[in-house]
Amino acid sequence: MVTAVRSAWREVPPYQVRRFAALAMDEVPTLAQDILREIRHEYPQLPLIPDEFGEPQALVGIRQSLEHFVEHMTAGLDRPHVHPRVFQDFGRGEGIQGRSLDALQAIYRLGVRLAWRRLAEIGQQVAIPAPAMYELAESGFEYLDGLVAESVRGYAEAAARQAGERLRLQRRLMEQLFAGDSEVAARGEGCGVRRQRRDSGGPASVADDAGDPVPALAEVAARVGWPLPERVAVAVLMRPAREAVAPAVASDVLLDMECERPRMVVPEPDAPGRRELLARAAAGWSGAIGPVVPLPDAAKSLRWAGSAVGLIERGMLPAGELLQCTEHTEALVLLPPEELIDDLTRRRLAPLTRCGPTHARRLAETLLAWLETRGGAPEVAARLGVHPQTVRYRLRQIRELWGCEMDDPDRRFELELVLRARRLRGELG
Repeated sequence: MVTAVRSAWREVPPYQVRRFAALAMDEVPTLAQDILREIRHEYPQLPLIPDEFGEPQALVGIRQSLEHFVEHMTAGLDRPHVHPRVFQDFGRGEGIQGRSLDALQAIYRLGVRLAWRRLAEIGQQVAIPAPAMYELAESGFEYLDGLVAESVRGYAEAAARQAGERLRLQRRLMEQLFAGDSEVAARGEGCGVRRQRRDSGGPASVADDAGDPVPALAEVAARVGWPLPERVAVAVLMRPAREAVAPAVASDVLLDMECERPRMVVPEPDAPGRRELLARAAAGWSGAIGPVVPLPDAAKSLRWAGSAVGLIERGMLPAGELLQCTEHTEALVLLPPEELIDDLTRRRLAPLTRCGPTHARRLAETLLAWLETRGGAPEVAARLGVHPQTVRYRLRQIRELWGCEMDDPDRRFELELVLRARRLRGELG
C-alpha cells in the first residue's frame, strides 16, 4: 500500500492562499521592474530587445513568469508547471548570437532569488507556516528548471537551424567555386579572365579579370566564416557505407556530404602538417585529393580527383586511403582517355599480332624496358630478370617487326605511351 505524501501547502487554509496570491499578484509589476533593474546592474551586457509594443522582452518574460507561478501556486503545487514561451525566444536569441547559455542561466537564478525574497516577505505578512513556504520554495526551483529547459529547447532549435543554414551556404559556396572554372574550361580560356556572367539565372561571377574574387563569392564565404585562401585542393571521397560517419575534418575544410561522392575543399593544402591531419581525418575512407591550384581553378582539382576515384572504382588505383593525385600522374594521364590510347595501341602494336599471345607479351615487356632504359642487353636483362642473350634475341626480333620506326623519336614516344598504359592496366609485368 502506497502512503500519500503529505503536503504542507495543501494544509494552508484557502483564504490565506488567496490573500497571499492577491498580494503577490499586486507586487508583480513593481517586482518585475526591480528584478530587471538588478539583473541589468549585475549583467550590464544584457541586451534589451523591445517587443512589438516597444516593451523590453526581458521585462515581459519576468512579469509573465511571476504571474504564471502565482497562478500555479493558487491552483496547487502538485499541478504541472506552465512556462511562458518567451523563454524559448531567450534561448533562441543566445543561440543565434553564438553565445552559451551560462549567462542566461545565471540571470534566471538571480531573478528567482530576488523573487523568492519578496514572496517570503509576503508569506510572513499573511502568516503562511514555514513548512508550506519550504514546499513553495521547492516548487520555485522546479519552475526555474522548467524555464531553463524552455531556453535550452530554443537554443537547440537555433543551433540546428544555423547548422542547416551553414551547410546550405557551404554547398552553395562550393558550387560557385566549381561552376566558375568549369565554364572557363569548357570555353578553353586561359588564366587571365575567369568571369561568369549572370545569364539565365546562373550564379554570379567567380573572379574578375585580375583573378580577384568578386563580392558574390566573398559574401557567401564570409557568411560561412571561411576566409578565402589563395590555393586549394579538392578531394572526392567514396562512401565505405551509406551510414558512414563523416570525416572529422578541420573547421576550415569545406565538406559536402550530400553528394553521392562527398567532396572536400582544402584551403592552403601545403601548410605544415595539413596532409597528415587530412589523412587521419579521412581514415577509413577511400578517395583522392586533386592537385593544389589557385582558388579560381578549384574545378580543375575536382576534375582530377574525380578521375582518380573512377580509377579506384575500376581497381586500377589502390583503395583504402586518400590518394594524392600528384603521386599517380602517369595513371591519370594514360588511363582515362581509353579510346585514344586503345586506338594508338592497335596501330603501334600491330606488329605483335604476328606473334602468339605469350611471346607477344614478352616482346612488349622487353621493348618497354629498352625504351625506358635505352641501355644495352645487360641493363635490360637486369630489369627483366632474364639472361642478356635472351634480351639480344628479343631485341633482334623487335627490330625486324618495327623496322625503321625504332629510329623515329615520335614513334618511340608513342610506343612507350601505349606500353606504359598496358602495364598500368596489369596487362604487362
